[in-house]
Amino acid sequence: MSGKPRLTYLNGRGRMESIRWLLAAAGVEVALLRLSVLDGSLLYHQLPLVEIDGMKLVQCRAILNYIAGKYNLYGKDLKERALIDMYVEGISDLMQLILMFPFSPPDAKEKNLATIAEKAKERYFPVFEKILKQHGQDFLVGNRFSWADVQLTECILAVEEKVPSVLSGFPQLQAFKTKMSNIPTIKKFLQPGSQRKPPPDENYVATVMKVFKLG
Repeated sequence: MSGKPRLTYLNGRGRMESIRWLLAAAGVEVALLRLSVLDGSLLYHQLPLVEIDGMKLVQCRAILNYIAGKYNLYGKDLKERALIDMYVEGISDLMQLILMFPFSPPDAKEKNLATIAEKAKERYFPVFEKILKQHGQDFLVGNRFSWADVQLTECILAVEEKVPSVLSGFPQLQAFKTKMSNIPTIKKFLQPGSQRKPPPDENYVATVMKVFKLG
């Protein structure tokens, strides 16, 4: 298990996408393996699976913590790490709504989309707009690029796919998105042909339902 980290998941975003984002932001090349059925080698029988440094890691938070620490994206001390954790957890709450949206019943999609827009504009984005304004720095924690910045960028773009005008009242976040999208490693990840996955479609939803035996 030497060389590039190996990522095993379905051919779509899901819970692996934040891991892809963080590795891409760190400038790490990865090997992708696609799984069509779950097998007995997976701890807890769960994906995503990341093979790195001789380990087989599952559980998203454990994987992201390790990657952030390994590639110096987790703050300079415990105080900065606590802030990064706090910001990431908040962003993750909003990302969970986005993650589950494709699986909404047809009659609930409009309501669930309205919930995403409302939570983004009223609860989460105002927090980060205020942090950036009061902090007066380029990044969320200290003045160093961190996991929190990557997670927020992923979240902004994911919400914008569904609510294009969501940043209209947030000038700090608009500037943040532009700046982050031009960081070379992230700019590369946002280009066509990268390992970034497209928004989930009906085929992806059907595959998830089949592999994970849902519904």
